[in-house]
Amino acid sequence: MSVPRLKLKLALDDNDTLLGPGKIALLKAIQKEHSLSQAAKSINMSYRRAWLLIQELNDSLKDPVLISKTGGQSGGGSELTAMANQIIDVYEQLTREAEQATEATRESIASLLK
Repeated sequence: MSVPRLKLKLALDDNDTLLGPGKIALLKAIQKEHSLSQAAKSINMSYRRAWLLIQELNDSLKDPVLISKTGGQSGGGSELTAMANQIIDVYEQLTREAEQATEATRESIASLLK
């Protein structure tokens, strides 16, 4: 029997997602790839969508989440800021806490599934 997982989304207003699985996956992919375009490709997201998500984060947070370097001989790239790393850590902590708090309920839901 597999127990359903939680996918958390933090919203500021009715429709505005501040943080969710997509933004966190993108930040983690940038952390790994050191490139926004490569990160987007690695998670099957368009570059435009990835750029818009980064812009949303930058518009919502006190500090930017990405430092971009333009190309050249050494090539360009993208690095996460301390803010981005903090956002990843906080989101993952919140997910762990929510999963622990809802374990029994999620197990009872699993017992109802085929």
